Amino acid sequence: MMSVQVLCLGECLYDRIFDRYDGDRPHTPFWVDYPGGAPANVAVGLAKLGTRVGFIGSLGEDRQGQQLRSILAEAGVDCSGVQRSPKPTRIVLVHRDRNGERSFVGFSQPDPSSFADAYLDAQQLRPEWFAQANYLVMGTLGLAYPSLRPSLEQAMAWAQNHGLTTVVDLNWRPGFWPQPDQAPPMVRAWVDRADVLKLNQSEAKWLFQSTTAAKILAQLGNAKAVLVTAGEQGCDYATAAGLQGHIPAFRVEGEDSTGAGDSFLAGFIHQLCQQGLLLLEQPEPLVAALRYASAAGALTTTQSGAMAAQPDASSLEAFLYLHPLSPGENH
Repeated sequence: MMSVQVLCLGECLYDRIFDRYDGDRPHTPFWVDYPGGAPANVAVGLAKLGTRVGFIGSLGEDRQGQQLRSILAEAGVDCSGVQRSPKPTRIVLVHRDRNGERSFVGFSQPDPSSFADAYLDAQQLRPEWFAQANYLVMGTLGLAYPSLRPSLEQAMAWAQNHGLTTVVDLNWRPGFWPQPDQAPPMVRAWVDRADVLKLNQSEAKWLFQSTTAAKILAQLGNAKAVLVTAGEQGCDYATAAGLQGHIPAFRVEGEDSTGAGDSFLAGFIHQLCQQGLLLLEQPEPLVAALRYASAAGALTTTQSGAMAAQPDASSLEAFLYLHPLSPGENH
């Protein structure tokens, strides 16, 4: 039986990254598959940092599905909630430019709803998983699929019944939606139910017409915190306790931005698990936690792939030791 602090529910997949340029590395493969999927990335990031975490999702019965389950388990993620489906494991096609920035290209099959992750069976979820956890992490991609929405609704209901803190990473990807025009009202209603909302600047503009965390928080009914990330421009934050500010990004030699936001979220949730929700009411500990999260995101960009590049606790602590808080950064 799964007994963890954090449950991460959603997609686990392969990012097939195309990054060869004319004349560059002619003897290397044109593409490389990296394990990914935002909730799965967060789960692995938490496990590497030492937080007990379980993943709930559906993988194909194919070779890719078996590989992904093994990767999660080897990282220390509890896989009791992993289901298997006759549908294929999702492969996302991604282009990476010379600066390490990614752009979504498509899927390995034409129908975005034809992959295993869209068929997580609500009947196989177990309420006792939620009775013992403290946090539930979900995205919004699953709202695109009628086959998956009942699982999201069941998980959210059990989380709220058992007093879990719900964390939603908006993760807007139009290509996942068979009908993208249906997304805004569904996503907006979903994030209204979150205790902690994490989104990037472009997602914030898309859904809230603002990139200011405090203004977004004011539009939400129940949120305890909003985090708006912006890559090299850092993170804007606001909490229901009235704390708000901006955390500068760490300067590193970036190679691949894949999964940086997921590592940021894992770092922040790890700190919440260690310090509790009072963290959101205490200025200096909150800044320290957000710097910890920012360091996790920065370190992830220094290597290829999301999961493989995520730091462990000792690497993060060493990085922060070498990058002490600068004057004026604590508010």
